[in-house]
Amino acid sequence: MKPGITQLCLPRQDLEEDLKYTRAAGYEAIELVFSDEGSPSIDASAAELSAVKTACADHQLEICSILPTRKDAGSFLSPSVRDWEKRIEILQRGLEIAEALDVDGLLLHPGQIDPKTSYASTWDHLCDILQELAPEAERRGCSIGIENVWNQFLLSPREACQLIDEVGSPAVGIYLDTANMMLYGYPEMWIRDLGKRITKVHVKDFRRRDRAWVQLMDGDTDWPTVMAELRAIGFDGALVSEVGGDDAMMRETADRIRQIMAM
Repeated sequence: MKPGITQLCLPRQDLEEDLKYTRAAGYEAIELVFSDEGSPSIDASAAELSAVKTACADHQLEICSILPTRKDAGSFLSPSVRDWEKRIEILQRGLEIAEALDVDGLLLHPGQIDPKTSYASTWDHLCDILQELAPEAERRGCSIGIENVWNQFLLSPREACQLIDEVGSPAVGIYLDTANMMLYGYPEMWIRDLGKRITKVHVKDFRRRDRAWVQLMDGDTDWPTVMAELRAIGFDGALVSEVGGDDAMMRETADRIRQIMAM
């Protein structure tokens, strides 16, 4: 494993500066955000994507995953067909980018569930879309990792397992966030139940009594057990931080990821 960070925690205005900062802060991997509001651009040309790949290699940073998005990103959990179409287009573009960069994982935030629809129909629509996209993901060698997020959807590891199994493709899994279930569950249980369905891992921490995000190792996460469960399923990817802050905080987070990795 290695310490990583998502570009969401960085300015994203100049890729070269973000990469330089990331390496200086002690990270070895980065999750790049390709959007229409910052650098790199989701509309980058083949030559520009090649330059992105070279820049990361020059800074000795592994591109552990990518997040493709736009300001108007749509949602897979919306009842609107137009919303699905927007997110499908973004995801297909993300798969193209991943293949160009030789990146094996893509982060998918599925969107926010709409209370005016039904849970069952939302589930079925999402499964149908992912089944349609899975062959392209397989062909391009990039897994689609659905993140467990605060969207009133996929509230248990059992549901997450069921969704992935219904899609039925090795190229569709769960991008596990270790803190996003802390109000109603335990990350070690999710890891144990999901097993090989986990494609990538975000690391955050959460203190239940304060209902607050906190620095890694300052919350309620049982990190020794989390690490034991990750090793038990054979996970050896980057632990990607979503913890922002000033320069000192960013360096401290990288140090704490290394401490967690040693548990």
